[in-house]
Amino acid sequence: MAGLNSILKIFLPKDRVFFQLFESVVDVLVKMGEKLKEVVNEPDFDGRAKLIKDLEDMEHENDDFTHQIFTELGKNFITPFDREDIHYLASALDDIADYIYASAKKINFYRVNPNDTGIHKMADIIAQGCVAVHNAVTELRNMKDMRRITDALVAINSIENQGDDIFDMSIEKLFAEENDAKEVIKKREIYQVMEIVTDKCEDAANVIEGIIVKYA
Repeated sequence: MAGLNSILKIFLPKDRVFFQLFESVVDVLVKMGEKLKEVVNEPDFDGRAKLIKDLEDMEHENDDFTHQIFTELGKNFITPFDREDIHYLASALDDIADYIYASAKKINFYRVNPNDTGIHKMADIIAQGCVAVHNAVTELRNMKDMRRITDALVAINSIENQGDDIFDMSIEKLFAEENDAKEVIKKREIYQVMEIVTDKCEDAANVIEGIIVKYA
């Protein structure tokens, strides 16, 4: 029995590393959501460029965390939940970071004025989505507060629906009011990429829902 306990002490704590890494990822996602709001509210091109560089650094930081998750997955045979769920969740969270950065990058790349109702509304719900994803992921470690997880999942679903509505309304307004075809194309692509962020939040929520169904 003593030998078994020693073995358990060696191996059991190692599965905790996944929770720590996931929590690090979602901490950065919340910062990225707030930084995106700063980007769209910054009227100066060079000022936005500095904020976008901050987002790039955060996206690279999350890439490193995601790589660590995959590395741990490859070397640890003890995991807190199914290996494919760990892989799916890490990928979904990585996608959120990628598309947040892509949204900001396209604003300056296309030299679009982000003082736009649709862009601002999208940035606001993206930031809300990042907080909701954070709330759900940080509860996975113990799964004691199921209400907090389910409330977060419901919020993410609502945010994804809002993203669809904002996208549709923004496109309608764009076609009605913008006469410059190039501007229409550029803004439409920015709306699309921002809307994808809300889709990716829902992807993460779906993985989390699957995990709690299995293990809660």
